[in-house]
Parts: sequence; structure tokens; C-alpha cells
Amino acid sequence: MANNGRRSVKNKKGPSTGTGGHGRKALEGKGPTPKAEDRTYHKAYKNKQLAERSAAKRGPARPGGAGARSGPKGRATEELVTGRNSVVEALRAGIPAKALHVAIRIEMDDRVKESLKLAAERGIPLLETGKPELDRMTEDAVHQGLVLQIPPYEYEDAYDLAEQTLAKWKKGHISNAPIFVALDGITDPRNLGAIIRSVSAFSGHGVIVPERRSVGVTASAWKTSAGAAVRVPVARASNLNNALKQFKNMGIYVLGLDGDGDVSLPDLTVATEPVCIVVGSEGKGLSRLVRENCDQIVSIPIDSAMESLNASMAVGISLYEVSRQRAAK
Repeated sequence: MANNGRRSVKNKKGPSTGTGGHGRKALEGKGPTPKAEDRTYHKAYKNKQLAERSAAKRGPARPGGAGARSGPKGRATEELVTGRNSVVEALRAGIPAKALHVAIRIEMDDRVKESLKLAAERGIPLLETGKPELDRMTEDAVHQGLVLQIPPYEYEDAYDLAEQTLAKWKKGHISNAPIFVALDGITDPRNLGAIIRSVSAFSGHGVIVPERRSVGVTASAWKTSAGAAVRVPVARASNLNNALKQFKNMGIYVLGLDGDGDVSLPDLTVATEPVCIVVGSEGKGLSRLVRENCDQIVSIPIDSAMESLNASMAVGISLYEVSRQRAAK
């Protein structure tokens, strides 16, 4: 039956008594959006959980200071050598190692075989580790299935090292007067390794490095030292200038190396006495305060066309001259 174009309103639903306010909660919303790391379905949440589990496994961080390489906020850190070439070279150089991590089902080649052999001969623990864990340890660096874990270097205290060495010399336990090398503003570990090697070659008694803004004994320094880091102690000074003042009070002559020196190296008159040779970075040289705390500024005669020498080379030449003068007397 036609409805003449009019819609039937029989089933039209109108407002009913008591419905007001039923949708008020829905209109209020659900509050601020949670952070990504708090949403269980988000990748950031999973990363946060993984980081917390990893931190729990590692346990509380050890405090920094002597015997530890300082990391962020003073925490002790351990260095990692990654990659097949780097690992096998580190093992050949005799770098101290805590563990060798080897990927599960690693593809064997000559470098892997030699690394396993050297680690076994030295009693370094071999740990089979999954690739995800190796990626996490190395922060996604290219590791090729091999990661060598290096323990923090055990630094001596600069004052204690100088005091003990002087006491041994005075008692006749060591024949040569103590000789130390202090580094001012040097940050390249290869320079440190080469300096340690020179100190060992010329019967030096230690290397002093500042605690801040300075190079430390890393795997690269160990490697460059060619094993000399085992024989030559490296000591840390919380403040290099204070350490140099203490050395002078002990009777150690502090000699700074600089192209614009007070005395030429061959004319040095205190070579047979206890000395500490201070070397600065190749670019900046000695800092102002360090220069002021030196007994003498010593220059190495070089061709005028050459502006300066590499720090490790300057130390090697200076140690040779000191040794030569000592042998002549």
C-alpha cells in the first residue's frame, strides 16, 4: 500500500526518559598516551625489558679508580676486541684477556682456528655465544663471530710508584736512578703503547698518565707496546700538576720536552739523577701549568724544516740520550 511519499514513523526511536549522562565517561577520554617504552606491544617496551634483564645479569657496576678503566659516571668498563683479524692479532700480542666469545656454529677459517688455539694455550675461557648476544655486547659492531673480552687495566698510583722506586734505588735494589715518563694531553693509545715500549727498552721505571682527558691502556696500547706493557707499570695521577710537584719534593727532576726549550738535550746535566720526562701532544705541546711545574724545558735539536716530532719519537730520543749519558759516567 502506498504511503504517498511519507515515511512511517511507527518505528522511529525518540529520546527516552533517564538516558542523560550515559555517555559522559566515554566523552572524558582515556587520559594521556603512555610512553612507547610503557606500551607492551611496542618495540621500545621489549628493548627496555631486554636492557633490564642484561643489567641484572651483569650485577652492580664496580666503582672506578685504580685497577679499573673509568667509564660513564665512574663505572669500571671492559674493552672488547671484535672481528677475526683484530682478535687473532690481539691474542698473538699477548694482550690479557678475560674470555673469548665465539658465535654458535661459527664458520671456521684459519683466523678462527688460530684464535681458538691461542686462547686454549693461554687458558682463556672459550664461551659459545649466540649472535643476538654478540650483537648486544658489541652494540651491533661487525664482530664476525669473535669477541675478545679485555679486563680493565690495573693502574698504580703515581705517588706510590715514585716513592717505592726511589726506595728501591736508595737501597741498591735497582742500579739506575729512577726514570719516569709523564704524558700531558696525549689521547692516542698507539702513542702510549710506543712510549711504553721505549721506556722498557731503556730500562725506565714507569709511565704516568692523568686520570682525565688522557689516553688509557686499551687493547690498541697493549698491541703497540709489543708486550712491554707487561713489564712497565702505568700509573694514574688524579692531577698531573700536583703529581709533578710531589715528584720535585721527592728529589725527582721534572723535565718538559718542547721545541722552545731552556736547554738542548745533549747539554742536559741532570741525566744521572732521578728524572721524570714530560711530553705533550704533537699539536698543542705542554700545557701552561705543566710548563711552570717543570725544573727545565728541554729541546731536541732537529732540522728547522721539521716543526715537531711525534710524542713517542721524542720520548725515545730523550730516553736514549739519558741512557747514553748514564753509561758514559
